[in-house]
Amino acid sequence: MSLRSLWNTFRVASVSITVTFVVIGLGLLIASLAERETLAQPAPRVDALAESTDPCVKCHRRESPGIVAQYGTSDMAASGVGCMDCHGVPADYPEAIVHEGATMLSSPTPARCGACHETQVAQFNASRHSLPAYVAYAGAQDLSPSHLALYEAVEEGTFAPSQARNQLYALEGAAITQFACATCHNVGLPRADGSVGRCQNCHLRHTFSLEQARKPETCNACHIGPDHPQWEIYQESPHGISYLTGGHTWNWEADPGTLTTADIPAATCATCHISGFGASESTHDVGDRLAWYLFAPLSTRRPGWETNLAQMQGVCIACHNRTFIDTFYSAADAATEAVNDWVAESDAIVAPLQEVGLLTDEPFDQPIDFAYFELWHHWGRTAKFGVWMQGPDYVQWHGAYEILSDLADLREMAADLHGDQAR
Repeated sequence: MSLRSLWNTFRVASVSITVTFVVIGLGLLIASLAERETLAQPAPRVDALAESTDPCVKCHRRESPGIVAQYGTSDMAASGVGCMDCHGVPADYPEAIVHEGATMLSSPTPARCGACHETQVAQFNASRHSLPAYVAYAGAQDLSPSHLALYEAVEEGTFAPSQARNQLYALEGAAITQFACATCHNVGLPRADGSVGRCQNCHLRHTFSLEQARKPETCNACHIGPDHPQWEIYQESPHGISYLTGGHTWNWEADPGTLTTADIPAATCATCHISGFGASESTHDVGDRLAWYLFAPLSTRRPGWETNLAQMQGVCIACHNRTFIDTFYSAADAATEAVNDWVAESDAIVAPLQEVGLLTDEPFDQPIDFAYFELWHHWGRTAKFGVWMQGPDYVQWHGAYEILSDLADLREMAADLHGDQAR
């Protein structure tokens, strides 16, 4: 065979091999995309109310069909839970209304939810989301004796990090507060039947979807902004990047108690703080896995923090090795103490002004009041949250830098006030 013939044979074989690899590659790509599309698309839900003759369903299918469609495809409807199982109450029940001849609650209270979800309600009652959230803005002065006893029984019920938020609520007034503080803090609203909270703040009616409750966007409704920017921090963290780029393929509807890294491969708000995951069981006490009071001006360890730490690390160990976890916790503890030192420095600047009467007793009526408050309530908290949630921009530019800036302002304001007194 001539050299030219050999060359032509080689060229034909090369082209054939190349085409084969391209076809195989395209096939694998198409299969991968098809698999991702399959994972991304949840299975169609059956409408459990499609043939319902319940008078509530029949009326609301005309008057407010959206909620009927939502509830019809919920797990609760599939389990045979009817409208009046949640809404129906005796005639003398607190907050009850008469609607179409029936006595009911327009918005079921946690006491009603607790009929089926007793453990979850009990855990919630012991949590930061319960009465401590409400008292943080509204104060404890109007609590009933039973609610006050429940509040004081909460681990954080006797911990008052600051009255400043309550003072802001009073200054701004009810017209603003109903669209501001109350919107989030009423997750711990005291109810007339003696229960506490608004379950629907996290479990939106009427689908009561596991996916919705587990996704970080749900927590974003409240955990956002300069004083607690957990949502923003999460988005720039390695965990958040994993969620934002791959979360559409995750198994959000896995049965409670079965979650593994095969379902949720990276941390979310729920997997860290609520869900049963790794070695830790599920809880509705959102402080159950936290070692520090990070929201406080000067962070201190929580009671039983060693147990809490073990609970959180039981989640971490599902993805990270022990050396990584121990090293991270040690460094984050040190950073928390460093922020404490800056806040203590601000206290040392302001305390002498208070002692000699250079600050008024009225809240937020002098510029120094705002700088002093924002140093810990905005930037100190943000820096600490950024440390623990791995958001470097929030540790630095929305945290440490702003603290140092406010410290400089406080020194100058204090010097001016002392100078005015001397004159």
